[in-house]
Amino acid sequence: MSREIDYGNLMHDAMRGLIRKVLLDVADRGLPGNHHFFITFDTAHPDAELADWLSDRYPGEMTVVMQHWYDGLEVTEEGFSVTLNFGDAPEPLYIPYDAIRTFVDPSVEFGLRFEQQEGEDGEGEVKALTGPDVAEDSSQEDAPAAKDAEIVSLDSFRK
Repeated sequence: MSREIDYGNLMHDAMRGLIRKVLLDVADRGLPGNHHFFITFDTAHPDAELADWLSDRYPGEMTVVMQHWYDGLEVTEEGFSVTLNFGDAPEPLYIPYDAIRTFVDPSVEFGLRFEQQEGEDGEGEVKALTGPDVAEDSSQEDAPAAKDAEIVSLDSFRK
């Protein structure tokens, strides 16, 4: 009986733990400086919770921005909940960590992408995005400075 180390899942767990630690700090002390997050997640994930009109409008995935206004950020072991403003309509969201596809902080050119295509072993791949990769993927120059949460086109995350 052969046994292998499951590096793919270990990497996913570590990177999702990093996101959790960052969000815990933000929940406790707020966003420091120019930090802000583009978070793309699978809206069809069975544990994701969002308004019906949002899941209807974005049936596969959606990108939200946590920057100027957010409320009620609560971080758990499995995911986080936050209320964001969509055109003057505050909407609560619950995003499980394993629904996250990308997590980008363009202020420091940092990002993670959880690849969804599965290999023979059924696992995806995690890629760390830093430096020029983040600039290409996050399209910070194209993102308008706004006080409300924004839904960002997924094309800005594709190469």
